[in-house]
Amino acid sequence: MTRKGFIRRGAAVLLTFLLLAGAAVFAASEASAATYRYGSRGSVVKEIQQVLKRTGFYTYTVDGIYGSRTVTAVKSFQRSCGLTVDGICGPVTLKYLGLGQYAGTGGSTSSSADLTLLARIIAAEARGESYNGQVAVGAVILNRVKHPSFPNTLSGVIYQPGAFTAISDGQFSSTTVPDSCRRAASDAMNGWDPTGGCIYYFNPATATSSWIWSRPQVIKIGRHIFCK
Repeated sequence: MTRKGFIRRGAAVLLTFLLLAGAAVFAASEASAATYRYGSRGSVVKEIQQVLKRTGFYTYTVDGIYGSRTVTAVKSFQRSCGLTVDGICGPVTLKYLGLGQYAGTGGSTSSSADLTLLARIIAAEARGESYNGQVAVGAVILNRVKHPSFPNTLSGVIYQPGAFTAISDGQFSSTTVPDSCRRAASDAMNGWDPTGGCIYYFNPATATSSWIWSRPQVIKIGRHIFCK
């Protein structure tokens, strides 16, 4: 074999090796970034359906089968959060469902989607409050994200079972989000906290828990008392 032929053969072998290595890395990346879509089955699909049902986006039987009804519910959820509407539960959607433990290593949340999610829970919980009251509710939610007693993600705090009435009664999925709630979410995310670091709030006219009254009260804004 001539010197030129040897070089050409060596280059071809090297190129083949690089292509195979790249394909292996891509495959490993795809495997680590969990994705659930039409046709998927199993316990994770059940958890997806349970969160969607708890938030009012899914009203059917939790059966662990990712069918057309689950696709429709996921699309509605994605639309409400400002995510790409494709009906697929990839890493980002899983994180916003509070199921980040199944998201693998792929995907990241965006500040605009965080803003949309926070604005929606503010609208559901405090749309009739003053602007300060709306910012205060957003601040409490963000304070919980940083507090060791609560989940460390925005979606985890919002979807924590029993944490917010608006999740369990369907207001979260059905409430229109006014501009004031979007501005309140932005101000809260930028550090405005009218509550001084509170992690709880309640309406004294409707509260049924005696425990919440035992929390140290800091300030009353509108109809809500904010506590630590």
